[in-house]
Amino acid sequence: MAPGSRRGGARLLPLLLPLLLLPAAGGGCAAEGGPLEPFDALYASGVEAYYGGDFAGAARCLERALRSRRELRAARLRCRRLCRAQVRLEEPGPGTAGDLRFFGSVLRRAECVRRCEEPRLGAVSRHRAAEEVRADFQRRVPYSYLQRAYIQLNKLEEAANAAHTFFMANPEHMEIQQDLENYKSTSGKATLIDQEARQHMEDYSAGVRHYDREEYELAIELLERALQGYYSEDEDCQLMCEGPQRFEEHEHLDYKAGLYEAIADHYMQVLACKHDCVRELATRSGRISPIENFLPLHYDYLQFAYYRVGDYVKALECAKSYLLFHPDDEDVLENAGYYEGLLEGTVDPATIKPRKEARALLRRHKLESHLLRVAAAGLGFTYTEPNYWNRYGARQDEHSVPSSISSEPEDGPRLSLTKKPMPKPDRELKEGGPLLYSDVKFVYNSQQLNGTQRVLLDNVISEEQCRELHRVASGIMLAGDGYRGKTSPHTPNERFEGATVLKALKYGYEGRVPLKSARLFYDISEKARRIVQSYFQLNSTLYFSYTHLVCRTALSGQQERRNDLSHPIHADNCLLDPEANECWKEPPAYTFRDYSALLYMNADFEGGEFIFTEMDAKTVTASIKPKCGRMISFSSGGENPHGVKAVTKGQRCAVALWFTLDPLYRELERIQADEVIAMLDQEHLGPSEMNINPKDEL
Repeated sequence: MAPGSRRGGARLLPLLLPLLLLPAAGGGCAAEGGPLEPFDALYASGVEAYYGGDFAGAARCLERALRSRRELRAARLRCRRLCRAQVRLEEPGPGTAGDLRFFGSVLRRAECVRRCEEPRLGAVSRHRAAEEVRADFQRRVPYSYLQRAYIQLNKLEEAANAAHTFFMANPEHMEIQQDLENYKSTSGKATLIDQEARQHMEDYSAGVRHYDREEYELAIELLERALQGYYSEDEDCQLMCEGPQRFEEHEHLDYKAGLYEAIADHYMQVLACKHDCVRELATRSGRISPIENFLPLHYDYLQFAYYRVGDYVKALECAKSYLLFHPDDEDVLENAGYYEGLLEGTVDPATIKPRKEARALLRRHKLESHLLRVAAAGLGFTYTEPNYWNRYGARQDEHSVPSSISSEPEDGPRLSLTKKPMPKPDRELKEGGPLLYSDVKFVYNSQQLNGTQRVLLDNVISEEQCRELHRVASGIMLAGDGYRGKTSPHTPNERFEGATVLKALKYGYEGRVPLKSARLFYDISEKARRIVQSYFQLNSTLYFSYTHLVCRTALSGQQERRNDLSHPIHADNCLLDPEANECWKEPPAYTFRDYSALLYMNADFEGGEFIFTEMDAKTVTASIKPKCGRMISFSSGGENPHGVKAVTKGQRCAVALWFTLDPLYRELERIQADEVIAMLDQEHLGPSEMNINPKDEL
């Protein structure tokens, strides 16, 4: 229900200036050969060609930029790995010249790396891209350009794969989401390729899918491969951290620290980078937040999968590996004891140890943490240890958590069906409070709507108020208002028009619409806020975050064979990631939103049903047909993904409301509207004919 796409093509334009100031790659992409061409220069040439209408040149340069960046990383990894093996760092010896052995080996390793890199990379300074460019590649922005270039070249399969690759790191980008649906319907191709996929994450996700389907042998194969990939990527991540670092607390050119202070400062930044590889390897592209408990979860899934295929030795091995990270996990402790009982008389359980790679990683991780804490305490190095192994990132399979084993099995062990503990919400979730107004009719609660924190109400406003509000809408709404000027922000097949409360009051005060009619918009939104706060039994004040009167109109001649949504599936305070079955509560999502509501004004249109789905954005859990006075309200998080089906005929109008419990995020226009109302009351212009004060409380 967000009021518009947060990232459109226009967002890319501010990036052009730093790109176009880069040295040109030569003739719009020089011929390959010689040292590796810097990826930032190739990127600049690709963007310049794109905006110059040379789409073939743009595609060629952008593809080369992406390839150059991959080759740069591969070359650095190869050389650092080679020189680590060829030049071992020596221990300092005794005496005043004892340090020479150690520093001599450091100098030889540095020489080895440079000698290895220069034939392929050229001068090191050629490959130091600006922060803005590195951020673009991290967000996969080049693939957005590539998609558009390939469309112009009529290479739809390449365009679809580029769009998919961009979308995997930008799941909130609604325009790309719609493009993908169009590609799938045009080409009939259901499977698209993520060209920047991290294989260990792909294997993990596939393994979990097989696990959920109780295909345990396939789950084991993929989860074991994911672990191998994880540890290989961890080694690469460690090596990549040995590159240049930024001296965040010092201006590098004026850096006057002594020898050991300078070494310590640089090494602590390298060490912090290495220590954070745990988070890096658990974070999907484009996201800030990692998958919680990512590495331990591999062992948690595997211990039960091995049990189900009858390999109790591996089951115990994986359970003990998991317990390295969470030694007090009661469920897995109980599982381990059960597996030991199954092995009694055949194998000595004491000989089955946790996996050595897990032991080695955790041992190194603890030592890194210790050194970073020492530096923070003794050297003034700023560091806060994150919680890398959050236990709340647990399996959510109800059918297969092997805990609380029955002592009286029938055909084998009987397993508890209880879930592992989930993080407690920041507030107690309640519902069923009074509706405050005697004419408001309760329809369905959360259980009846197959979800959490949901309610459907009727008669929130009357037929006459719906008609009056629609007349106000006709007089004040502008195409694209509230959607950053975009007349079709979610689908090209509909026109979107909107208006805010403050705009309605301004028009009323100026006499462009009846003032009492304008105030009706203000009053009914306040009535809705009171109902939501009361029904969900919130113990603190619910504030407006955004209020928007919006109409979406089906465009004639564009409804045949239409298969898109009027508003794609999303959540209101987090970035829905259906592939990962996650909702990332981070920017650019409106993370401060707590509750949402839609108050409908009419039913004389076709399509436009409001739908809730599962986190996969596909499985519909509830569908609601709008009509005058009907209101759907729900909590704004990932527990309530939702969207709107295509409006195929007529116009669908509603008052969209988002609320927050944090007064810091109160809607500014609402505060200004309150001041206007206070001024009007002082002038005795009076309220609208509806009274927002609940006289007849239920």
